[in-house]
Amino acid sequence: MTTTPRHSVYLSKRGNSIRQHQGILQEGFILYGKDKHHDTDNPDGIINMGTSENKLCYDLLHKRMTKPDMLHIDPSLLQYPDWRGHTFLREQVAKFLTHYCCSPNPLKADNVVVMNGCGSLFSCIAAVICDPKDAILIPTPFYGVITEDLHLYSDVKLFHVPLDCETDGKNGRPFHLTVGNLEEGLKRAKQEGLIIRGVILMNPHNPLAEIYTPEEMIAFLQFAKRNELHAIIDEVYMLTVFDESVTFHSVLSVDSSLSHNRELVEALAQLGSFHGISGTTQHQVAQLLQDREWINEEFLPENRSRLKASYSYLTGELQSMGIPYLDRPTALYVWADLRKYLRESSFEEELSLWRRFLKHKVVLSCGQAFSCSVPGWFRIVFADQQHHLHLGQFRMRDALRQLEEKSISPDSHSVKEASEESKKSVREDSTDSDNATIVNSTSSPQSKSPDQLREKDIPVPSTGLMATEDFVLLDCQASKPAESLDSLIGTLRHQIRSSDWLEKNTPELSAGEDPEILDVFKALLQRARK
Repeated sequence: MTTTPRHSVYLSKRGNSIRQHQGILQEGFILYGKDKHHDTDNPDGIINMGTSENKLCYDLLHKRMTKPDMLHIDPSLLQYPDWRGHTFLREQVAKFLTHYCCSPNPLKADNVVVMNGCGSLFSCIAAVICDPKDAILIPTPFYGVITEDLHLYSDVKLFHVPLDCETDGKNGRPFHLTVGNLEEGLKRAKQEGLIIRGVILMNPHNPLAEIYTPEEMIAFLQFAKRNELHAIIDEVYMLTVFDESVTFHSVLSVDSSLSHNRELVEALAQLGSFHGISGTTQHQVAQLLQDREWINEEFLPENRSRLKASYSYLTGELQSMGIPYLDRPTALYVWADLRKYLRESSFEEELSLWRRFLKHKVVLSCGQAFSCSVPGWFRIVFADQQHHLHLGQFRMRDALRQLEEKSISPDSHSVKEASEESKKSVREDSTDSDNATIVNSTSSPQSKSPDQLREKDIPVPSTGLMATEDFVLLDCQASKPAESLDSLIGTLRHQIRSSDWLEKNTPELSAGEDPEILDVFKALLQRARK
């Protein structure tokens, strides 16, 4: 676990706030950076299944990027460019988007601004359309780093529009965004006195991998126009659809609903000097974008094939473990439902599970990093080599298996029935995951162990008993200690005399696993033998 830096007298309040800020996604990536898995140099390092990077086509990119046309150096590339981007690159971007987004009208280079990443674009757009403390609507869950993109520099807020993880009963789609959701969110924001300047939509979505239909996108654009909001559409995953039966429709294909905002382009250009790209890199990107033969004949077919194979492998593993997930044939990740592994439905429990995965040297992204309104959902990235996926899945299984081994034993009914109070202490996740639209094997929720609680410094519930195959733990702070203890001791005497339970669960055998449990174990057995 990382620690928050102390306040520095050398920084402003804003500087301290920026320095001290660290989200869950950043924390996981920092830990991964310190202990990266390497097949030979660091085989026990962390497998990263949390960062949405496509690691499947490095070989194709390396081959293309090392061709002679990529190594061109011209004096103009070493000088300051137009801060919107070099004209040659903006022209290639316009042609690329016109073709792959199926725009009915050719896009113009003058309406293109090139910056060094989506983070810079989000940050700059927020700065020029919002004043400090203004807000932008965004459905949740969403790619969490957008929060920092808008807030750290520009002090612009995101106003969340939570989506329901269960089906709405109409079209069987969990996390289904509707215009009604947006209207309700806008109404709540105004009631809270916020000024809403725009709405952010991702298509394909991150982390849901949802693809909006043209009808849905038109309805969203009409909502924005009706309420005089900027519509900011992120289509960064548009060419990752790997199912031939699914078609992606870009917002640029419904051009009649769009307008060209010269003022916005001019304002963004003023910020371009802070977010520019080197001339040599712009040249390389332009060479890639204009090589339509390589894109269509080599890169895209192979990338789709590899994505499909990795997706099939990961989802097959999830099905074998009984983990439900959204079945979406696009992007680089799967949105998986791990709610049954939470001892209780809370974000503290979700964070505990996330940290348990980290201890087993695999990093995932938990739902709270995406502002999901329901704890227990995780984004799992599958765009990696299969032997890395296999190792990551093995570590996931191992982490979850340990939880299951420490959960309530099916053979411990006599202990659980010792008193009514002891029943209350064994909590099962009440969330129902048997949603018809989610790939699901309807496995039962698992109760969680006291070990999971200790990771968060949260005490065992105040009454009753927890029992597993490995130990029986009595909470000595039960509300009626004499009653509960007498009943428990009677049950233990019966169990000890009628089975080989004691021989299999001696304090000595438990010592290496958990010293804290050992102390309670010894005291309990001494009382039971009297």
